[in-house]
Amino acid sequence: MAKCTFCGINIPKGTGKIYVQKDAKVLYFCSSKCEKNMLKLRRKPITTKWSGRYEK
Repeated sequence: MAKCTFCGINIPKGTGKIYVQKDAKVLYFCSSKCEKNMLKLRRKPITTKWSGRYEK
């Protein structure tokens, strides 16, 4: 099972999205919410309170 790059939860097989950047880095997303926050809005998962990777 892959983990979501943004929020850190496990992604069940057959769901989610895989995004490959130009520098060949592979990003896994569980939902469009995580994808938009990371790619479009350029938010950091460490500073986003609802993400599982949030640090105070």
